[in-house]
Amino acid sequence: MSDDDPRARIAREPMTFRQILAILTASACAASEGFDVQSISFASPGIARDWGVDRAVLGVVLSMELVGMAIGAVVIGAIADRVGRRPTILACLVIMASGMGLASAATDVATLSTLRFYTGLGIGGMLATTCAIVAESANDRRRSLAITLMIGGYSFGAVAGGGAASLLLARTDRWQAVFELGALSTAALLPLVLLFLPESISFLCQRQPKDALSRVNRILVRQGRRAIDRLPPPVAPGARRGVGALFHPGMAGTTVALTVAFFMYMTSLYFLLKWIPKLVADMGYPAASAGAVLVWANMGGIAGTIVLGVLMERCNVRHLVIGALICGSVAVVAFGQSPAGMPALVVVAAGAGFSIIGANSGFYSMVAQAFPGSLRAGGTGFVIGAGRAGSALGPIAAGLLFEAGWSLAMVSASMACGCLVAAAALSRVGDPEASTASSAGLPGAA
Repeated sequence: MSDDDPRARIAREPMTFRQILAILTASACAASEGFDVQSISFASPGIARDWGVDRAVLGVVLSMELVGMAIGAVVIGAIADRVGRRPTILACLVIMASGMGLASAATDVATLSTLRFYTGLGIGGMLATTCAIVAESANDRRRSLAITLMIGGYSFGAVAGGGAASLLLARTDRWQAVFELGALSTAALLPLVLLFLPESISFLCQRQPKDALSRVNRILVRQGRRAIDRLPPPVAPGARRGVGALFHPGMAGTTVALTVAFFMYMTSLYFLLKWIPKLVADMGYPAASAGAVLVWANMGGIAGTIVLGVLMERCNVRHLVIGALICGSVAVVAFGQSPAGMPALVVVAAGAGFSIIGANSGFYSMVAQAFPGSLRAGGTGFVIGAGRAGSALGPIAAGLLFEAGWSLAMVSASMACGCLVAAAALSRVGDPEASTASSAGLPGAA
């Protein structure tokens, strides 16, 4: 890129207040995702009690929005590379808010499952798009930290929303209140996105819609930068786009390794996140206390995200994630040993969250930096979407294993293997900086 290219200036110059505000707004959207995804976990003990749902059926219900997330990440992520990051995020917020609101009125498993699938479409699209816009809004020096902040927002939403959900459950004993809270908090983000999250300059320079120059200049001026006279040359007409470009000889190995790693990692992560409240409730604790254990797991995740985020400024990201995954597999096995007493459960859950949820920020940093700008949302969406199949598989497989008579220790040991396979797959991936550099040689790289 030339010095006149606004993307080059954003990459090398210090972050401005407007950039930081945009990243914080995207992180707030990620916080909404965090609670919306885990809302069904907080509600599951009440649903099982009111509707008489067994563990196998409950595993399917717990996974339905994860199936939607997989499809939404691939399909809506690709759409974001065509229509823009900002309108895609707004559309995803509408889907998420309406899905949560309607779920509070569901009266049977089929309806609730359908609504959770619908909500998952918006969550999956949001995951891919916020990751892309944060990567494109930050400069080179702070990109990993910005993505870490966005992923930290996801865990913060799960903790803050989970704490509020536990209070609501304790006071009302209505699982519907969890979804009502999610609908209101998600809808409240719409005006914030309209005010503080502009379109990505990288997207405008690549796609060059009719008013691209004036939109780029408005964003630059608000950031305190000088306007430009003309846009940089657009992506060449023959440039590779879409899923096929992800399997170009320069990208195929990275795409496959990241997808396998994310798939297996998700089986472990979502076994933990989806089943903790139900398993703790089955140990004889009330639903509010069971939900509190999940809150502590997410608090551990926030701590892990912060620690890994700081270390990523100084250490190799891939090595950090592999180490966290190995520690996470040990923690999942430990949870399966059913520690005696609530304090022990909290400690083990927090430790598991520290390692496994903490690794998430490193994953997203590696994925966002592995793809060139013209493929970033679509590539991120593909890896996340295909990997999200693992997030759906984990809770379903665990439910079937429980119904088959497996003990908690046996199921936990099986689910922990996902982290180990993910660590092995990541050992085949190059460092993010190297991946980005090699990707720049692809047609259409920005």
